[in-house]
This record gives sequence, structure tokens and C-alpha cells, in this order.
Amino acid sequence: MKKVSDFFGCKVFDDRVMKANLSAEVYQSLRKTIEEGAKLNIGVANAVAAAMKDWAVDQGATHYTHWFQPLTGVTAEKHDSFISPSPDGGVIMEFSGKELIKGEPDASSFPSGGLRATFEARGYTAWDPTSYAFIKGNTLCIPTAFCSYGGEALDKKTPLLRSMEALNKQAIRILHLFGNDSVKCVRTSVGPEQEYFLITKEMYEQRRDLRFTGRTLFGAKPPKGQEMDDHYFGVIKPRVAAYMEDLNEELWKLGILAKTEHNEVAPAQHELAPVYTTTNIATDHNQLTMEIMQKVAAKHGLVCLLHEKPFAGVNGSGKHNNWSLTADGGVNLLSPGETPYENAQFLLFLCAVIKAVDDYQDLLRLSVATAGNDHRLGANEAPPAVISIFLGEELNAVLEAIETGTPYAGTEKTQMKLGVDVLPKFNRDTTDRNRTSPFAFTGNKFEFRMLGSSNSIACANIMLNSAVAESLKIYADRLEKAENFEDVLHEMIRKTIKDHKHVIFNGNGYDDTWIQEAVEKRGLLNYRTTPDCMPHLLDEKNVRMLTSHKVFSEAELKSRCEIMLENYCKTVLIEANTMIDMAKTEIAPAVSAYVLELANTAAAKKAVDDSVSCGYEAGLLKKLAGLEDQIAMKTDELEEAVMRLTDAKDVEAESCMIRDTVLGKMEGLRAVCDAAETMTAKKYWPFPTYGDLLFGVK
Repeated sequence: MKKVSDFFGCKVFDDRVMKANLSAEVYQSLRKTIEEGAKLNIGVANAVAAAMKDWAVDQGATHYTHWFQPLTGVTAEKHDSFISPSPDGGVIMEFSGKELIKGEPDASSFPSGGLRATFEARGYTAWDPTSYAFIKGNTLCIPTAFCSYGGEALDKKTPLLRSMEALNKQAIRILHLFGNDSVKCVRTSVGPEQEYFLITKEMYEQRRDLRFTGRTLFGAKPPKGQEMDDHYFGVIKPRVAAYMEDLNEELWKLGILAKTEHNEVAPAQHELAPVYTTTNIATDHNQLTMEIMQKVAAKHGLVCLLHEKPFAGVNGSGKHNNWSLTADGGVNLLSPGETPYENAQFLLFLCAVIKAVDDYQDLLRLSVATAGNDHRLGANEAPPAVISIFLGEELNAVLEAIETGTPYAGTEKTQMKLGVDVLPKFNRDTTDRNRTSPFAFTGNKFEFRMLGSSNSIACANIMLNSAVAESLKIYADRLEKAENFEDVLHEMIRKTIKDHKHVIFNGNGYDDTWIQEAVEKRGLLNYRTTPDCMPHLLDEKNVRMLTSHKVFSEAELKSRCEIMLENYCKTVLIEANTMIDMAKTEIAPAVSAYVLELANTAAAKKAVDDSVSCGYEAGLLKKLAGLEDQIAMKTDELEEAVMRLTDAKDVEAESCMIRDTVLGKMEGLRAVCDAAETMTAKKYWPFPTYGDLLFGVK
């Protein structure tokens, strides 16, 4: 049996490989680039490229690619072989520092949001030395940033790296004010929990909606769903266990720290969680994880669904973004310690996060906005669309004591008594967890629970990093000018608590009364859909903050707003057209065929004995005939609503028309089709039902 330690990271050009294959001088120079952002000279790049190529070729690689993350939501790569012609008619394997540092993929067909004209094709990829190269198949993959000919970011990695640098800069200013002069770097760390569904490939292929959109557009509720809660943490089925075993091995080879796996709440739903790592690397790893999940599933005759809401009536899938701040040396800046009241540094960083989340609720909300996630947020399974923070009883008491100037009594650790002598006794955590909170403090990190399962984690972390950097900058600007550091620090913490406590909520986020209180009494934002929130990316305060920290230029922000709204419109239009197609060519003919059978059965009964009652057939026939007409009418209404979208003057107007009209027409068509499914004989129904899909993997 293979030991994990023997093959973990075997496909990665990681620190172990670099140390073994680079000279000490080159290795130290590269580490300085990675850790301190020092400039990389071409001599070091050539040496790294040669070692990287030799290692990759020894592993069986024949090609290399600059692996990047354009604004399509998936990764991209263009493969080039290592071969170069030799004078004797053969080939030699070459790879230069220039090829390592810069690539030039055709950028014309990637989303640009107007940053360049359609005919302008040139784009550049630039090596990101902070994220290790890896081998996938026979190709050496080099993580890179992607920009246009004019230097504008066309990807998700570039602004993520910028946001990390902005936060690093401001956090170091704060730490130096507290006397921590030796700190050179502060990094954000992330552990993204990934939820997903597994269904059989055979059933997947029979459903056009799954193949074209990633989710079911029709489907009546099965007799059993998740009501019994028996799937959650239940025994993993052998076929799924075999899939998870292969998935873990492939991820471990790539140095991805897959840690936890279990059944989730809905039937056929599962979760994978990794160990925390630096945000940039965690983002790369999560993109790789989603790709490999789908590839491994295919080997097992399965399909991995990453859509946020693949099935109505059961829980959808999210991606919980566990975020923390760590200084070099491994010091977690969000760890309260034993006495959080006395830990002024922790309290200041905590307040910076509270202020950031409140001031930039809109940015956090729009960072997770997609057509798919709009179906999930606030659906009694995920956090609501309203942003709030959960801190727990102890921290709440600390903050209240600071705000009011009253002594903090502290809380005793409560020992859990389980009533069985043989079981070990242990102290209860000082606070419970709140699964309904969009942004919950969970001990030494914050869990941002609003991300959808198919989202890149880059977008949410860009906004979170930037917003916290802004809070820290405001604090540092004031503290650096303070005549009495302690007095100004205490007043700053107290004022932050007073000004932003309305965003703190420890109750049930699923309760309708909370949404009412949040909006009407606390003044929090409630952007239910992508068209509601995305235009606020261009609000003056948001543009000012993001450009001041050099995370985005104003042109890049405008392009991203347009691209995200375009993605929303295109996604829903594909779904609407798929519904029209399925209703016309599959569902309506199936219902019609069954109606004909019922009519023929009733006529045959009457022919044998005119006195025979055909109540069953007649009643069902009447209902289905009515639904048949409704399906035709609702299909026409949806088709007309889609055609009217051509009248929209711009993409923002189109997205609002979709939100206000098209989605309602889609729901109307689905309702009558799902009703027809419950009355149509199974042999006539043209594709697998929810019961088949959710319970089909044995």
C-alpha cells in the first residue's frame, strides 16, 4: 500500500524540488522573490527554467503551458512543446527563462468588458513565482497572471495579488506601531470548503438541462428528499468512497491538502475541505480541485455537479471561505489568546474586519453574485443575501464592555458533562457556531459562507482583502500621528464598535423577522439578485477605495461590471432557451402521447361496455389536457419574453428585464411541466426524474 508521504506533491515543483535542483545562490534569490517580492533577474529565471524543464521531462512531460484564470470563471492554457530542432535533424528539449517569465496567448476571445477592441488580439501571461508549477498529464503548468497589451488585468489572479499586497502593506504599518518591527510580511490564508453533487453519467446524458446549464430546469419533488437528515455525515456509499479515494490521491500528487470528506445534507451531495494555505495558492488549488473532481468522476461513470442549485427542493452547494491573517513566523493575527480584552492588537484587527464588512457590504455581496448563486442565497440552506457578522457571546461581551466603559467580567470555561464516566471530559468552546451567518468568527478566522460552489474564491478574497486594507490604513494614518498612542487606540476601537455594531448579529439568519430588522431598523443592504448588486461595483466610494490601493484601475472595474452582467444575462438566456427546447420537443410530446393513451383506453372501455365508468381516465385526461394547453401557453410566453430582450439599451437594462420578466416566465413554465410529470406515466416521461438522479448512485 502506498504511503501518502511518499507521493504527496510528486507532481509539484515545490520548495523541496527547488532546493534539490537549484544552486544555493539561485535558490536563495528565488526565495527572496517569493517571500519579499524582490525583483527576479533573467539569470535566475534561466536557471530556474532549466531545472524546471529537466524535472518535468524526467516526470514524462513533453509540453509546458502558462496556466491562467481569465474572467470566464474557469482556467485557460495554451500548450507548447519543449522541442527545438537540432543541427543533426533531431530535436533537443529547451526551455528558457524568457519562456518561463512571459507568454503570449491570443487574448481576443476572452471577456474584456470593453478594455480593448475585438480585433486587438495580443495579451500577455506573466509567471507568478509565489505559486508552484505543477504537472498535469504530460504538461508542465506554470501559474501566471494575464493582462492585455495595454497592461490591464484580464484575469482574477492579478487583482488578487494586488489586494494581498495592499493588505500586507497596511497590516505591517499596524504591527510596527505595536512594536513588532521584525515583521516583514502579512499574508491572508484561506481554506475553501467545496460542496458538490455526484450523479450517474448515464442519467446526466439523458438530460439536456444538465448538459447545457449544469442544473435541472425541470423536476418534480421526489417522495423522499432530505427530510430525514439521514444522508448528512452518513455512511459513504462504496462507489462514492472509491471516487473520493481516487480524488484524494490525484489532489495529493499536486500538493493540494485535501483533508476532510463527508456526505452533505442533500441526497447525492458531498463535501471536500482542504487545509488552509496562502490565499493565492488556495485559489489556484481550488480551481484545480474543481477540474480534477470532474475528471475523476468521469473515470467512475459519474458526473460531478458544481452548480449552486442543481436541484430544486433540496440544499444547493456553497463554498465556505475560511479567511485569516498571518504574520511571518506563523502568528495568527485573529487569534484572541487567553485574554482577548487585554489583547489590543487582536481587538484592533478584529475591529478592522468589522468596519470593512460594514463599510463594504455591497462589495462582498457582489463578489459572490452569479445567476446560479441567486437561487441559493437566503433559501433556508445558505446565508441570506443580507451581510452580517457573527461574533459569539464572549467577544460580544468584550466589545460591549469596551463601548460602555464598564469592566469585563469574563466567562468561565464550561466543562461538558456527558453523563457517561468512560467518555473524556472537555471544555466547551466559548462560542457556538452559527451556520446561518454570512460572515462568522469561528475562533481564529472568519468564515465567509456566501460563495457559490462553482465560484472562483479570488473575487471574494479580492474584496475582503481590499476592504480590510482600507480599515487598517485609516487606523494607521491616525495612530502614526497620535501623541498618546494608548488613548487614541482605545478611542478608535470604542468608536468602531459604536459605529458598526449594527452589522453584528448572532441570531437566526433564516428568520424573516431578521431580514426585516436588518433592512428597516439597522439599515443593512439586501441585494437579492445579481442585477441588484453588480452595478454598485461602480459606486464612487468603491471605485475610490479599490483604485487608491491599486487593486483595480477604474477601467478594469467598469469592464468587470459589464462582464459579470453579461455572464448573468448569457447564463439565464441559455437556461431559458433550453427550457423552451425541452418543453417543445420532449415534455409536450410526452404528455400528449400519454393523453392519447388515456383517451384510447377510455374509448376501448366504452366500446366493450358502454356502462363502464371511465372516471379515472376521464379525470386524469381532463387535468393533463389542461396542463398540455398550459405548457404550450407558458412556453410561448417565455419565448416572447426572451425575444423582447433585444429592446434593452444596454447590458444593465437587459439584466433587469431578465430579473423582472424572464425568470418569472421560467418559473411559470416549470410549474406546469412539473405538475404534468406527477401525472404522466413513467414510461412516457422523457428523462430521469429527481428520484432517479438523487438516489441513482449506489
